[in-house]
Amino acid sequence: MNSIIKGCIYFILSINGTLLAQEKFFVSNNGSDSNEGTKKAPYQTINRAVNEIINNRNNGNKGEAIVYLRGGSYYFEKSVNISSDLSNITIAAFNHEQVVFHGGVSLPVDVVKDYKLSGNAKMIREIDLDKEEVPNLGNLRKVGFARPYGPSWAELFINKRPMELARWPNSGMIPLGEVIDGGAVPRQNDYNNRGGIFRYDSLRINKWKEEHDAWIAGYFMWGYADDMVGIKNIDTVHQTITTNSPTLYGFGDKKPWRQWYGVNILKELDEEGEYYIDRKNKRLYFISQNPVKNIEVSLLEEPFIHLQHAENVRIEGITFECSRGMGIAMDQTYRVTVANCVFRNLGSIGITVGQGIKPFEKYRHEGTGTPASGIVGSLQQHLYANPVFNRKSGSKNIITGCSFYQLGAGGVSLGGGDRLTLEEGHNVVENSVFYDINRIEKSYRPAVHLTGVGNQIRHCEMYNLPSMAILMHGNDHLIEYNYIHDVCLEVEDQGAVYYGRDPSERGNIIRYNFFRDIPDHYNTCAVYHDDGACGLQVFSNVFLNAGKWNALIGGGSDNVYINNIFIGSIYGIHIDNRLQNWSESLIEKNGLFEKRLKEVHYKKSPYKTAYPEIFEYFDTDPAVPKRNVFQQNNFINIQKDVIEGADAWIRFDSSNLIEEMDVFIKDRQGDDAGLNKEIKQLIKLKKIPLDSIRFLKY
Repeated sequence: MNSIIKGCIYFILSINGTLLAQEKFFVSNNGSDSNEGTKKAPYQTINRAVNEIINNRNNGNKGEAIVYLRGGSYYFEKSVNISSDLSNITIAAFNHEQVVFHGGVSLPVDVVKDYKLSGNAKMIREIDLDKEEVPNLGNLRKVGFARPYGPSWAELFINKRPMELARWPNSGMIPLGEVIDGGAVPRQNDYNNRGGIFRYDSLRINKWKEEHDAWIAGYFMWGYADDMVGIKNIDTVHQTITTNSPTLYGFGDKKPWRQWYGVNILKELDEEGEYYIDRKNKRLYFISQNPVKNIEVSLLEEPFIHLQHAENVRIEGITFECSRGMGIAMDQTYRVTVANCVFRNLGSIGITVGQGIKPFEKYRHEGTGTPASGIVGSLQQHLYANPVFNRKSGSKNIITGCSFYQLGAGGVSLGGGDRLTLEEGHNVVENSVFYDINRIEKSYRPAVHLTGVGNQIRHCEMYNLPSMAILMHGNDHLIEYNYIHDVCLEVEDQGAVYYGRDPSERGNIIRYNFFRDIPDHYNTCAVYHDDGACGLQVFSNVFLNAGKWNALIGGGSDNVYINNIFIGSIYGIHIDNRLQNWSESLIEKNGLFEKRLKEVHYKKSPYKTAYPEIFEYFDTDPAVPKRNVFQQNNFINIQKDVIEGADAWIRFDSSNLIEEMDVFIKDRQGDDAGLNKEIKQLIKLKKIPLDSIRFLKY
């Protein structure tokens, strides 16, 4: 029975004998908020539909509500908040129409003027942002390792393509010159804010002296720690650069990964795809040789949608784009599904599931902060000091069939579960693709940051990432059926899947994944058990040219590798006893590991029951790696040693096969993995179901 009441369509449902009304509302750019919200007379804004649903709930209708969005772009100036009042709601594109949530402004093409920059042969385009009344352009901020997640500055997108701040060199980086002064070292609690001083040898840098807001970005000490800081002074006589603030570990030279580039430099606006904003005069300059069909500038700093305490919510078929912040934030939610959505051209992360931490005032490697909803902030630094922090992520939330690309700082931050009780979150990221998601922040901004207990990443593809694909904290997570390739492209001392420095993080499983094409010129690997990491099960995966090592076990125990295929690395496995030497402070009395084990009450259940080995952790010399098992694995075309380290630290028996053989089809064509029949047969014999990986053609 259908009837129109208060402008919405009701369907009578029966749940457990109780009659509930299902509401349907329609929203269209061509609608009006004074309309009835029907298909023929739609509302114009989502908030109008949301308010009507709340009114109806207050009047006793607790049934499902559906908000159908007609095709078009919807411009956001603030978040849509969905709380417990809006449980049992669907927000979806109607009939697969193209729906865009837009966090910026679209400028008419005819505002573009030609501009000639002195000494520059390229034709530059100019837009008067003041005349176009584009507000709040924002300022560049320090971004990088141990700095908080946050919104970007105003960015430019031409023809849906993110433009890049004018820089030199136009691609790649140059070696850091001789360091005269390493600057303050906040990692050692040195907060005097003294910048570094280093030499340069390119005369073109002399021209930067008169720039108003020039910055440098790169890896200034360690290859896993990127940063971006402003230039305070350029001494053209002694050819030195002085920064206006320190980087976490200070500045160093003479290592191949210590590299940098200049950024936000008007005089370097010389390459297709670059832009520069003169904030003082509100002028925008860019280079685009192709016809300009679409011009967008990002503004929104809040999430498009912020869910708290909501249940049974579905968001489907929407593209989130052109924002300085993130797409969706949620915490304390139950059965929220984000399906078949696109997250692109955002200045920060795509989705966060769980609370974050308000950004620290001081630049710190770790510390205790204030939990907050709708942000990520200093979450990683807080977790280091408070590893049992419960993010209140809720449970049984699913992100499925989504695309994440051209983002500023990672893909999804996924929490869920309770590390003290080992209650699982059952939150899932599945059937989704992540690529080109580190436009602004490079290292430790993974495709998925996995936290808490009992969450899953499955059937996803992750690639074209400068840093890790998955950063893992917590227990009993499952990573399966993923295609992870071309990651760790820029960093040193990282892995595609990375976790470490907490022997209580156990019970995690990595199975049925294909790891491929991880560079080996620095210290990189596919699976990184860093600094005493324990209790990971890795079975039935294929590793193909996956780093310098396929697996790196940094002093930990109880890690198990069974039925994997390792092909083409320099070393098969690295294992060391770092807890007996340079990392021995971690296991000292009242040291970090004792603190972390006591926090989870490791001598009592549930930890004692779930992970029996943990009970005697300090009684059996934790400095020595033990019970690391490698069985029934195939090692093919390993260039040097299958095991780099002492055999005594690994149970490695004759069930492992070491061999040389051809791997690829000759005259490879197409975009599949190009594996020959012998390798495919081996994969089949070992019952590794690579054909179940959605994005892989092998």
